[in-house]
Amino acid sequence: MTTPSSERKETPEGLWTKCPECNYICTINDLREQLFVCPTCGFHHRIGSHEYYEILFDDNEYTELFENIRSKDFLGFTDLKPYQKRLEETWSKSNLKDSMRVATGKVGGNDIVIACMDFGFIGGSLGSVMGEKFSRAVDYCIQNNMPYMVISKSGGARMMESAFSLMQLAKTSGKLSQLSDAKLPYISLLTDPTFGGISASFGMLGDLNIAEPGALIGFAGPRVIKETIKRDLPEGFQRSEFILEHGFLDFIVNRKELKEKLAKVVTLFKN
Repeated sequence: MTTPSSERKETPEGLWTKCPECNYICTINDLREQLFVCPTCGFHHRIGSHEYYEILFDDNEYTELFENIRSKDFLGFTDLKPYQKRLEETWSKSNLKDSMRVATGKVGGNDIVIACMDFGFIGGSLGSVMGEKFSRAVDYCIQNNMPYMVISKSGGARMMESAFSLMQLAKTSGKLSQLSDAKLPYISLLTDPTFGGISASFGMLGDLNIAEPGALIGFAGPRVIKETIKRDLPEGFQRSEFILEHGFLDFIVNRKELKEKLAKVVTLFKN
């Protein structure tokens, strides 16, 4: 039985973990040695920016950029709780300042900027801070002649910021046109899940759009689509394999091969 994507958590927590696909049980340390890929069935557990940077950057050496930008409740928004209180609770429970971190370092000896989302910060939602970090990262790439990679893991736009959030779709897409004019590569890695405003903007605008195996990728969720059209969906609908088959991805890459593939791709672009 497949665990709904919305119920999965980013893996590093506690001492033991169970694979939601095959129920294989192991310690977090054992799973970390496998790069958080189940050794039995190959299921890719959700991980955050810290783990991706540890996997990708040479010798785990990198410099975080724009780390002190924080979200602000411009609208005084309240749903089940005030947005400001939601932010403060998230800051207190994690070491994250927002839903995206940006870092620069080397991958396979090549300089690169990698922006990575953290689903643990309000579902990796796209807000004004993510949009600003994304944009500043593009400027940094242009100034330093570096390729840009974004690792997406998000439920979509941060609705507590309303129009401020939705404006980021145009803002980030516009910045990518500047990166293109500078003839610098943009690589988009889509992981589980990538939805809403992310897939509707920069998530699908890569010079290369790639994904991890089994990642759920789309705009509206499969349950919403099924209820709307009143029909059963095709098997594997919105999974990365389905998306690849229908021409929206360039290739799928196993996390254990990600660094090697990324280094090769960046070298090819550079040459």
